[in-house]
Amino acid sequence: LERQLLMQNQMRERQTAIQIAWTREFLKYFGTFFGLAAVGLTARAIKKKNPGLILPIVPLSFIFAYQYDMGYGTLLQRIKGEAENILDTQSTLLELPKGPLTYEDLEKIRRSQSKFFIEK
Repeated sequence: LERQLLMQNQMRERQTAIQIAWTREFLKYFGTFFGLAAVGLTARAIKKKNPGLILPIVPLSFIFAYQYDMGYGTLLQRIKGEAENILDTQSTLLELPKGPLTYEDLEKIRRSQSKFFIEK
């Protein structure tokens, strides 16, 4: 059981590392897009004398900030802290509808889905 727990933890850590690495890689491409879009939209707004052309920069900046926080900031620590807070203070939110699944519930579902099961 201890080995299984260690293996599950290692898999979780590896999946988290992959997620962070993916975010950092995505940030490189999105950062380039964001920079070019910001420069282009600003130049066009100045040339056309239309400040409304800068408006798309606002949502793009929120996406950029989120991705940066995920890849290089403290977003994961804040998420972990909030998850620990929910586990400690609001555990009733985690309860499953109709309570935890039992072996009898699984057998009842299996029997109802089985075409070959004959009830005695």
